[in-house]
Amino acid sequence: MLNSSGEDVTEEFITGAEETLKIAKQSHIEEFIGKSKSPSCGCGQIYDGTFSGKLIDGDAVTTALLKRNGIRIITGEDL
Repeated sequence: MLNSSGEDVTEEFITGAEETLKIAKQSHIEEFIGKSKSPSCGCGQIYDGTFSGKLIDGDAVTTALLKRNGIRIITGEDL
């Protein structure tokens, strides 16, 4: 994943996702409310990373990790 300056921030996104999962497990979290279309916590559709506003189907880094660990994902649009 690249930021708007072209720097690779993949490791930062992965670290953030892992820390989120760690906290969720420690706190016995069963549901997570994510920001729609976000590259870290979007669900169903996310921005494609080109900073053009284009959306692609899929889940973001944190969302995908939480889902794989049995945590239900809710977006602000679901509320």
